[in-house]
This record gives sequence, structure tokens and C-alpha cells, in this order.
Amino acid sequence: MWNLQRNNKKKILTAMLLGAAVSSAHAEILVILPESGPMARATNSIKQGFMSAYQASGSKVPVKFINSDQPSMPALLKKNVNSKTQMIVGPLARSEVDALIKAKPKLKVLALNEGTLQASNVLQFSLAKKDDASALARVMKQDQIEDILVLRQSGTESENELFLMALMTKTELPIHVLEQQPKTLKKGQALVLLGNNEWLLSLKSLPKKNIYTLSNALEQHKPLPLGIKFCDAPALFEPDWEDMKHAYAQQAVGLPYQRLLAFGGDAWQISELYLKTPKMKTANLEGRTGQLSLNGNQIQRTPHCYAYQAKGLKQV
Repeated sequence: MWNLQRNNKKKILTAMLLGAAVSSAHAEILVILPESGPMARATNSIKQGFMSAYQASGSKVPVKFINSDQPSMPALLKKNVNSKTQMIVGPLARSEVDALIKAKPKLKVLALNEGTLQASNVLQFSLAKKDDASALARVMKQDQIEDILVLRQSGTESENELFLMALMTKTELPIHVLEQQPKTLKKGQALVLLGNNEWLLSLKSLPKKNIYTLSNALEQHKPLPLGIKFCDAPALFEPDWEDMKHAYAQQAVGLPYQRLLAFGGDAWQISELYLKTPKMKTANLEGRTGQLSLNGNQIQRTPHCYAYQAKGLKQV
């Protein structure tokens, strides 16, 4: 989409694998996703990304997909988990993640959302706004920002509330929500613009530095204000991921669903790692949605950050 001014990175940065590798030849992975209902379209993209990465890996582990749009999670597990089931991936809805944890499965689980409950054998992986906020706060620190101004598109306040709350927890800098666009920025001030692409491009006389936005302001083949910075899944902008190119070709979808394709690809990458090394405790991976740090049952995702310039995107 955009031409990056950077060198390709290695897929795997580091991996500290604690425990011996075991054969997964007779294992089976159970993927629980809502294949019907309101989340079915999201499932389709996640499933496509998962299978593209799976096929690219050359793995022979059987994958069994189960529709989670059923009345009882305990009954679903009882019916589908057997002696060959090595790992569970999913479910997707927050309520279903909690229902699965309450069912107390004995297997390793990679849940594809963050619920309100925790379990030592359940990793919770998501495209959470807190990860975007943490990455953007890091970029602002690099830019020596001392004061954050926030301007929101009218009508999008609730849509961006989670990000704004997350940003407040990720930085100690003062944050001021404005009603009108400031005429100038003082030294050390940042302007965070929360709205859609059309709104961003309608803003006049924006400064060329210290302006930031969210990835949901991006639209395919449409520009951004010069100098603006954002953080997003690297597989959308970097040419490293051949399996994602295949997935994009299979599904002609916009950026939101391309992120879900990348999310599904990372779900397989994490699953494969645990299948090969079930006693693993920590690992650092360069994933399609960002750098992934695994520690116990915690997964921290750090998306890559970019600046939009006249010649395209530059990673920052």
C-alpha cells in the first residue's frame, strides 16, 4: 500500500524457550469461533489469517473449527475436547472467554479476547486499545512531549473513549481535551486527533510535527496529514509477511478486516510455538500485529509506529 523506507526485519527476534520440545504429530488443535451471528464476518477474516499462516508453516497438526454460537460452553467443550486435543484457540467474545474460564479446561488455551476472569492456563490475546495507547505514549516520549492536547471529531467521542482512558493510564503527562482546533502548538505540546480520515483531511493549518492519530483514521489508498504519526499492525504496511499477501488476495477487504487477518496469523504463530514447546514460559516474537512478548499467561503486543511523509510511511 505504502512504500516503507526501512529494511525487512527478521520474523523471530528472540525466543527463550523453557522446556524441551515435544512431538505434535498426534496432537489436534481446537479453534472455537462464532461462525454464525453478528461476529461471523470477523471470524471469517481471523480464520483466513489463521489458515494462511498455518499453511505457510507446513504444519501437519490437524485443526478442527467449532462454531461457538451455541448455548453452552461446558457442553461444547465436553463434546469436542478429546485425548488428541493439545490446545484450544478462542473463543472471540468477551463473555465466551469468561464462560470458558469458568468451565476450567485443563488444556492450554489461547483466548482471542480479554475477559474479566483469569486462569493460569488461559492466555488472552487481543487487539486492545491499551496496546495502541502504550505504543503511542512511547513515541511521544521519544519526541520529548510534555503536554498532550486531544481534539475529537464530533460524534466519535464514545468510539474513542477506551483509547483515551488507556492513554491516561500509559503516560504521566497532562492531557487536555479541546473543543476547538488550536491555532498553534507550543514547544513540547502534542496534538492527538481522534476521528475518521475525512475529518482529519478537513482540518486546516495543522502543524507538520507532534501530531498523532489512531489507526482507525486510516483508509486504504487515502492520504493522511503530513507529519502525523500512528501505531498499527506491521503486516498491513511492511512486506515481510508472504502469508498475509496470500490472505489479502483471498479476501478483498478494507484495513479493519486486514488487521483481523493479521490477528489470525499471529494466533497460529503463538499456537504453533506452544504446541512445539508446551513448557515454554517466556518468548519474544515479531508478529504480524506487532512485537509479541509472552510471559506466563500474559501476552503484551507492541504495534509498530509510523510517520506519514510525502514519500510514504517511515517507521519511527
